[in-house]
Amino acid sequence: MLQFGELSYWEKATLIEEIDYLIIGGGIVGSATALKLREIHPSAKIVILERGYVSTGASTKNAGFACFGSVTELADDLEKMNASEVWDTVEMRWRGLQRLQERFSTADIGLKINGSWDLITEHETGTLSELNDQVAYFNEETQRITGQNNCFSYDSTIAQKAGFNRINGGFHNRLEGELNTGKLLLATNELLARAKIISLQGIEVKQLEMSKNSVSVETNYGTLTTNKLAITVNGFAQKLLNDQRIQPARAQVIVTSKIPGFELPGTFHYQQGYYYFRSIDNRLLLGGGRNLNFKGETTTEFGTTAQIMDTLKELIHTTILPTKNCTIDYQWSGIMGVGSVKKPLIELIHPHVGIGVRMGGMGVAIGSLVGEELAGLIA
Repeated sequence: MLQFGELSYWEKATLIEEIDYLIIGGGIVGSATALKLREIHPSAKIVILERGYVSTGASTKNAGFACFGSVTELADDLEKMNASEVWDTVEMRWRGLQRLQERFSTADIGLKINGSWDLITEHETGTLSELNDQVAYFNEETQRITGQNNCFSYDSTIAQKAGFNRINGGFHNRLEGELNTGKLLLATNELLARAKIISLQGIEVKQLEMSKNSVSVETNYGTLTTNKLAITVNGFAQKLLNDQRIQPARAQVIVTSKIPGFELPGTFHYQQGYYYFRSIDNRLLLGGGRNLNFKGETTTEFGTTAQIMDTLKELIHTTILPTKNCTIDYQWSGIMGVGSVKKPLIELIHPHVGIGVRMGGMGVAIGSLVGEELAGLIA
């Protein structure tokens, strides 16, 4: 491939010279940043750099959950964080999902608000009484945030309805749902094209040099200069910025062969959310298992491991689809960005450089909002 210095006048002038805003990362956050900047600056030259031919990290690798909080997650968070932090995080997720729905039609992204279940296994029934005692409080806080009452309830019939084994029931969240990650990618690309935002794929950023009036970005094809820079690479941000507040976290996912007539009524969290699954096109999508090897899954390397793949397959056959026969047709991994707290990092690290990273596995929910807030910082 040609280096930037070998491009024609037309290519240089149109694509890579006199850049007003350069965005590193073409996923949900980077795209939202670009679109908001276009609203603020209708004539600015806005360029997105993406190192893959599609967004590389988690934006096209996720399970397509439109979620903001489950009962067991909230209960666990309240033991580790103060209440205001917990509910501020929930509110940000909720607002982000609303922003996503304002930007795209439900048909465009395959959005269904069909509820989620936080499953309780037969071995976890000892926690039910304590969790049930907290549901009224969770509903009160959720109503304050969403304006909707009775968000959470316990459903003791879900195992029978869905055909699960070894499940006592599940806490239902009626305001959560699912979307089609592929459709979201296509709809986003259409918006970027309409907004005349330049997207350059296959560009890997190697190093940054920040000066008083501009930022130089060294890539695998040469150096670009921009007036303002936004960094939205989430789980890869630590490697680029050497910022220990951001840790990569690999998530592994599988999708089964088609199962005639198979469809689940919503999305499902299992074992405090370390596993998650849903149906898609008469197939089962299942991901998780990072808790089996936190150290090993703290990586920016893509790939799957026998330990986690075997556990996911066992979960299918023993619990989720005990009476169905299926094989694994797809398997992949994505790289999330996590940290010691669940709040994303949205800040200026230089007068001309802002970051919007550390989505904590909630990029679908909060990505649009994070991108817009970042755009406001660097605009």
